[in-house]
Amino acid sequence: MRPFDEMSVDHVGFYVDDLAAQTTTLVDSFGFTVSGQADISGEARSVGLGRSEIRLLLTEPVASDHPGSAYLENHGFGAADIAFGVADAADAYHEAVQQGARPVSGPAAHDGVVTATVMGFGDVVHTFVERSGDTDGQAFPWLSPVAEATAGRDTGLSGVDHFAICVEAGQLDPMVEFYERVFDFETIFTERIVVGAQAMDSKVVQSASGAVTFTILEPDVSHVPGQIDQFLKNHGGSGVQHVAFITDDIVRSVDSISAQGVAFLSTPDSYYTMLGERLEPAGHSLEDLQRLDILADEDQDGQLFQIFARSTHPRKTFFFEVIERVGARTFGGGNIKALYEAVEVQRSKDGDV
Repeated sequence: MRPFDEMSVDHVGFYVDDLAAQTTTLVDSFGFTVSGQADISGEARSVGLGRSEIRLLLTEPVASDHPGSAYLENHGFGAADIAFGVADAADAYHEAVQQGARPVSGPAAHDGVVTATVMGFGDVVHTFVERSGDTDGQAFPWLSPVAEATAGRDTGLSGVDHFAICVEAGQLDPMVEFYERVFDFETIFTERIVVGAQAMDSKVVQSASGAVTFTILEPDVSHVPGQIDQFLKNHGGSGVQHVAFITDDIVRSVDSISAQGVAFLSTPDSYYTMLGERLEPAGHSLEDLQRLDILADEDQDGQLFQIFARSTHPRKTFFFEVIERVGARTFGGGNIKALYEAVEVQRSKDGDV
């Protein structure tokens, strides 16, 4: 068996500049539960959050020489560690380094978990996580348990579907090659997206297990600068633009999250007139999709439904997505374009174009 055959998303690590505020938003609005916390005096404070198969680790650096301090200065808060669950962290680490990944920290065991870290893209790292059977089901056993954690409301979010990553012009193919060579990913979808006078290229790569998916986007600099160019400028280089959470009922999830004040991007009514002509939504009414601005598409295996939360990041460089798959394994031919058209509409409203 290859080191990455059973790879999964173990957790997503974020550097944040306001731990209390970010924790409150994820608990109150998205339904997460605090599973642990740590306060390393003079260095950093961390909170672990969980919901179903989703684990998020938020860290607010305190010391100026903490790596998170440089990350926040360069990028603002955001996803800094896409951690991979593997059967053998040491084996995965050595294989990745042998195939060209830059080492960050070697294998180390603590609290029933073995971790090792390599560089990924931009300033984002990948921590390999090997969990033994004696961690008592704790999401982050190295954090102190929270005696009376406040459980978030049931929003139906159950896992991480994919990560959207923006890279500089000319870096799409090298990044795809890197993930195929180092981590045994495979390209499963390719699309060129034209939105007005802008253009971008997209490739989707996925782990051999099918559990880790990256949608990688590169701007076409021969066209008018657009949202990918804006992300790269405001973020300060390549990075994670959004994390998509999966649900088995997107209408219920979006209704629940919206009720807590989270705003989602709007979609023109004309989209739904055209949608009714090209497919019959599975399990949802066209009226509910239009009411909530949810997009629908299909691939050869089934349908998918998607929506972007409006970015609240000061630099407008990060947001969450909610997605439901009804058989679909990749991405439909129209949704990526429609999603990015929705972002463009919001950029215009915000005066960012």
